Amino acid sequence: MKDSNIVRRLIAADAAAYRTVMLDAYATHPSAFTSTVGEREGLPLNWWEKRLGAEVNAPSVVFGAFDDKGALVGAAGLSFEDRERARHKATLFGMSVKASARRAGFGRRLVQAVLDHARAHGGLRLVQLTVTEGNAPAQTLYENCGFQVFGIEPLAIALDGALLAKVHMWCDLEDGRSASATGSVVPAAR
Repeated sequence: MKDSNIVRRLIAADAAAYRTVMLDAYATHPSAFTSTVGEREGLPLNWWEKRLGAEVNAPSVVFGAFDDKGALVGAAGLSFEDRERARHKATLFGMSVKASARRAGFGRRLVQAVLDHARAHGGLRLVQLTVTEGNAPAQTLYENCGFQVFGIEPLAIALDGALLAKVHMWCDLEDGRSASATGSVVPAAR
């Protein structure tokens, strides 16, 4: 029997489901992502597996949200800086929850799982992200999880002839927030 509504780190066996969720996100919400369906749909499955970060010093990790049927309904990733002077920073990327699973707390649990992983990673002080200007629900979610705006990048992405701005946000990992009080976060299956 599947645990209901859990968030856990994704593993290689989740790569196909992760690919499906992200391609749907790129297609359904093109203004929310810098990558496009066209850029990602042709990538081999091993690219998606590598992005999940199974190896010890992986450049990124991805967490997934699963509904009560065990279906992957959302994801959020964390990428690490490898340059010595920037190793105290990480970037939250690829945050998405399927429309059918919204308003169930998955987004908050995904963000908190990423932040908890960043805190446990060692040596990290902050997590940053970008959100497309005007995406109030996403920006509010991030603010509710402890992120603050530090700037706006004008003309950041081009979409259908329009140039959209990106809001840059950051979260201080030493602020004491924890996912333990926000939902079920479990380690990756081995």
